[in-house]
Amino acid sequence: MLISGTGSNMLAILDACAQGDIEGEVVTVLSDQPLAAGLAKAAARGVPVQALPYAAGESRHAHDLRLKHAIEECGAELVVLAGYMRILDTEFVQHFATRMLNIHPSLLPRHKGLHTHRRVLEAGEAEHGASVHYVTPELDGGPCVLQGSLAVRDGDDAESLRLAVHRIEHVIYPRAVGWVTSGRMKFVDGVPTLDGVPLQQPIREEFARS
Repeated sequence: MLISGTGSNMLAILDACAQGDIEGEVVTVLSDQPLAAGLAKAAARGVPVQALPYAAGESRHAHDLRLKHAIEECGAELVVLAGYMRILDTEFVQHFATRMLNIHPSLLPRHKGLHTHRRVLEAGEAEHGASVHYVTPELDGGPCVLQGSLAVRDGDDAESLRLAVHRIEHVIYPRAVGWVTSGRMKFVDGVPTLDGVPLQQPIREEFARS
């Protein structure tokens, strides 16, 4: 798992592994930020952690080559981006093609990139949510497999939406990871499939607001 911050999605996935909802284990947590709070949280649960910050003057390609080696050394079969805030080198992404997932706080393909909660409000949209997708060189543009949506309320601000969407992320991300580790989700002829059925559109689940 790759993180840059507090690692809330990382913890949700670790919980799912511990409860048997994911057939697999997190073999290491890597971060570009040595002081990322998620590293200490993972270490407290006995998960190996490693900080791989950018060196002075280091290119993205050189850094991601070190990152690739670290992932391969631990024997990981799936790369899970859980709040990793660096744009990855194209060669790195292509190397792990079909083996790398990301979660994004919007209903893709709407609102790729940053500040999604604010942008939803500015656009006056009635719904918001999160998307789990495979990673490709196009930013937030890989095949989307699972989404969770919620209604935008009168009086919502960016922070209230962030908190509500976080709750969705902590449900749908472990679910999608579990699909992969159990063998239910695979790539067939370049298309993700679930239980043998091509996912031409992401599976969508609506969440009630608490």
